[in-house]
Amino acid sequence: MIQTDNLIGPRHVLPAIQQHLATLAARRRTAQGIDGTRLLELETRYEELAGWLAQDIGDDRAAYGHTARALDASHMTGDHALTAYILGRKAQLAVDTGRAADALGLAAAARRTARPGSRLEVIAVMHQAHAHAALGDEADAFRDYDSALALLDASDDDGVWGSWLDVPYIHTARARSYAALGRYNQAADGFQSALAALPPAYRRDRGVYLARAARAHAGAGDHVRAAETGLQAVGIAAETGSARIIGQLDKLDQALATVPREPGVAEFRAALDRIVLHLD
Repeated sequence: MIQTDNLIGPRHVLPAIQQHLATLAARRRTAQGIDGTRLLELETRYEELAGWLAQDIGDDRAAYGHTARALDASHMTGDHALTAYILGRKAQLAVDTGRAADALGLAAAARRTARPGSRLEVIAVMHQAHAHAALGDEADAFRDYDSALALLDASDDDGVWGSWLDVPYIHTARARSYAALGRYNQAADGFQSALAALPPAYRRDRGVYLARAARAHAGAGDHVRAAETGLQAVGIAAETGSARIIGQLDKLDQALATVPREPGVAEFRAALDRIVLHLD
């Protein structure tokens, strides 16, 4: 399901996840002993994934609900690694919905919960770094990114929850923080590097990076490149229905509205209008 989401987006995957959740919950309520515990562990993972997909589809209320249920269940099963991971997800969700101060506290809680020396600790520090950036604390943000890179270099391999984390991912997160701080040239360079390293299977993530790169180009005053890059993201937005892509493109559209005669701008804005009408 994660692989399918990466290719075609959450709109096609979330309904299946929700169906499976209902079946798992029904079976768990009639199970006893170790079977009940194992079903709850699986249900917890489904809830966490459903929260991520709901956020990507633009349903923040459902995202908060699924993620909160996942956190409660992780405490019930005693899975401290999953608890740390979900606290990090809650930090990510909070900063993405304009609650950066809450995100900072949640990231700190995730780090306290994570095993020292694990990749989950690195993830928590990375979320803390972006929360600082969203609050305008540049020095603290980049100190935390440097710390995350050092911790990753010394970390052990602690399974599924940190398996995707690598140096390029941290640099991509740093690029997003550059954008939040208004350092658009550095943000654009960071996203271009991320796009060059991204595997083809990560189709939806490519759309997110393209949209963020386009906004960074616009912020740096390179409107032509912003329109070109944004146009590439429009096609992926149409395929996946990702609200994260569309939200970035909407902000890009507002920025480019001030320069309607620049090459490529009219083409980008028309293409975006077509997919927004289609998705609505």
